[in-house]
Amino acid sequence: MDPLVVLDRVNKHFGEQHVLKDISLTVSRGEVVVVIGPSGSGKSTLCRTINRLETIDSGSITIDGRALPAEGAALARLRADVGMVFQSFNLFAHKTVLQNVTLGQTVVRRRSAADATRRAMELLDRVGVANQAGKMPAQLSGGQQQRVAIARALAMDPQVMLFDEPTSALDPEMIAEVLDVMEGLADDGMTMLVVTHEMGFARKAADRVVFMADGEIVEEAAPDAFFDRPTSSRAKEFLSKVLAH
Repeated sequence: MDPLVVLDRVNKHFGEQHVLKDISLTVSRGEVVVVIGPSGSGKSTLCRTINRLETIDSGSITIDGRALPAEGAALARLRADVGMVFQSFNLFAHKTVLQNVTLGQTVVRRRSAADATRRAMELLDRVGVANQAGKMPAQLSGGQQQRVAIARALAMDPQVMLFDEPTSALDPEMIAEVLDVMEGLADDGMTMLVVTHEMGFARKAADRVVFMADGEIVEEAAPDAFFDRPTSSRAKEFLSKVLAH
């Protein structure tokens, strides 16, 4: 195992609310870790601390052996190494699909416009939206926009990809097309931490499932073991509700 992302006794409060309680978690290079649990359990906050969209109160987080920088250019470089895909796409509305995918490459990675365009078109083709390159985000479906967001994150050649509920804002028929792209990334060996409610994806694509509740990691196991033989009463209760529908 080659540790890439390491959280050690991480704590986070929002006012009086203790949202992350002594979280210790290691994601190894090439591993797909899926984080599941009830709403309000701290999953998204955990995801957002890894590229410092949320600061932590105590503990430590390292990426490839380096502590998270506090701010400035070092933080910008870290965020390029840690790709992030949100539930709300977060594309630049006033730029075309192609411009969305080339911008970070030219500004942060300092690639030439030609190289950035070539890489962008490769990735847009990979996620199935190369034919939309000249359109504005508003002209695309939600599923297409999310696939563009994935391409944009991949264009920075990140060491790890974070997905924070990437399908929760999508219509049901669009969810499958995004999950297919994510499963392809997993098959290709991309290191991924995925917060999701999609249990089918967790069972199919995860190397490890981490179950959170009330700001704590309650249980973690290989997918088959977790879904077929959960050990904690909290996980059993959760699965009985989500798998019954």
